[in-house]
Amino acid sequence: MSATSGASRFVVGIDLGTTNCAMACVDTAGETAALQHVPVMQVVAPGEVEARASMPSFLLMPSAHEVAAGALALPWAADRAFAVGTFARDRGAELPHRLVSSAKSWLCNPAIDRNAPILPWRGTERLEEDEQTERVSPVEAAARYLAHLRAAWDHAHGDAPLADQEVLLTVPASFDAVARELTVAAARQAGLGRVTLLEEPQAAFYAWLARAGDAWRKQLVPGDVVLVCDVGGGTTDFTLIEVVDDGGNLTLERVAVGDHILLGGDNMDLALAHATAARLAEQGKKLDPLQARALVHHCRRAKEQLLGEDAPETVPVSLLGRGSKLIGGTIRADLRRDDAAALLVEGFFPVVDAEARPQRRRAGGLREMGLPYAHDAAVTRHLAEFLGRHDAMPSAILWNGGVTKAPAIRGRVAEVLGDWCGRPVRTLTGNDPDLAVALGAAYYGTVRRGKGIRIRGGTARSYYIGIESAMPAIPGFAPPVKAMCVAPFGMEEGTRAALPDDELGLVVGENVVFRFFASTSRKDDAPGALVDVDEASAASGGGELVELDPVEQEIEAGGERRAGDVVPVALEAQVTEVGTLELWCAARDGHGRWKLEYSVRERQ
Repeated sequence: MSATSGASRFVVGIDLGTTNCAMACVDTAGETAALQHVPVMQVVAPGEVEARASMPSFLLMPSAHEVAAGALALPWAADRAFAVGTFARDRGAELPHRLVSSAKSWLCNPAIDRNAPILPWRGTERLEEDEQTERVSPVEAAARYLAHLRAAWDHAHGDAPLADQEVLLTVPASFDAVARELTVAAARQAGLGRVTLLEEPQAAFYAWLARAGDAWRKQLVPGDVVLVCDVGGGTTDFTLIEVVDDGGNLTLERVAVGDHILLGGDNMDLALAHATAARLAEQGKKLDPLQARALVHHCRRAKEQLLGEDAPETVPVSLLGRGSKLIGGTIRADLRRDDAAALLVEGFFPVVDAEARPQRRRAGGLREMGLPYAHDAAVTRHLAEFLGRHDAMPSAILWNGGVTKAPAIRGRVAEVLGDWCGRPVRTLTGNDPDLAVALGAAYYGTVRRGKGIRIRGGTARSYYIGIESAMPAIPGFAPPVKAMCVAPFGMEEGTRAALPDDELGLVVGENVVFRFFASTSRKDDAPGALVDVDEASAASGGGELVELDPVEQEIEAGGERRAGDVVPVALEAQVTEVGTLELWCAARDGHGRWKLEYSVRERQ
């Protein structure tokens, strides 16, 4: 894509991560247009501000005393009443009931109203301290992270405010259309106008391309399939990118993405915390709910040390006591390296065969409306299912995500893949898992301007709208629903798809619900193809179709139409330049055109 006349000076990549956010940029006005990392200024201790390589994705609602004392002041916000970043993460380990974490995971949770103030999440527990804590929505939390990044950028680039630059904002490949739309909404709320979405695994691959330069053509040959294995704080993302010979030129094509798997570093922190709490209980030390929450945050830091390079044999953890004997009641525990490796490597990355599949347990009748974590914690079983579904085995692997920084985890996944493939799988090196997504996003911005090779991809899944059949009323039976493909797999940004001229009617003047579905496995459905919802949902155990959030809205009747009238319409789908899906209904008589707006289910 060539640059427009309104091209900005900077192209900025933002990794809005579950655990950390990062920024990178390309200054197109410079002689070399070099790709560079952008440190983020933030509060790191009370009254202390520093620029750090990344910004932890944590939001702290501090005590009134900390606010009054100016502990959270920033050069651009002297009266800040909340904190994001390093200090929020570290202080939040002591005040977990005032800490928002994993907001990105909540942003893609269809079971809750993502615009409602639900964070910090209370669950079924009620603490007296919770009642005085401000709460925000997942969208608001994401907006505050992005607003901080914008303000930090503007402070350092006064002559080039971020709102005027081209911003590439990354999302998991597994994010559906609704989660992508909400991400764009958070960016707009943060004051970012020119935003384009890019999938994180593709961004990581772009970072590798930028680093490799033209030498990438010597490392990959036609027929190679690269697995981008992205295990981050909240999600596990798998993407396959194939190297194709296109008339003598090497091209890259994204051929498959995995389903949304809420499984990552957060789960590992919880596992380590539960194991530590059980060991403390055996010693007669029972944790209250607040201490249990704090333990999870302490285990996050301990995990990184215990699985890192040159890991210590033990990492101590201290939890503040409760009540009048704060010091004397402090609870201490030592987390051992060997125990952590056994629990986290064997538990989350077990050796399995290529035919293994994730275990699915029957859900309880009642459960907390919390995050819908994957039922099976074994990442290797999810990987086997992904590769089996797409009948592919990789010849190379690119690591991404903080979890894959651990040598033991990289070694285990490489070992398992080698067994499945019957040969070693090459590793593409050179990426920094903490910064690759931001760097790759900024590089992609230059690719959009015609500089560099572009990965052909488009939409990561096929999208469908539910069409209710016209049939006589039958007691006890709802009319069957067919799913019509409105956007096929791989539909490129900025393109439209006019759907076949079927006899479809739109109910106007009433509040109606539109059902939407998606699939990562049905790649051959053309626009207008009809799929039986019940059969596709039951296919292959997990289902070929996954139902998304509905669109619920009242379509304005207009003119002489009355409420309840059915207007003959034609459908048109568009994948926008920012990477979101739009669906339009146009009246066949030319009097009316309506856009279906994604909504979020509200839970009472």
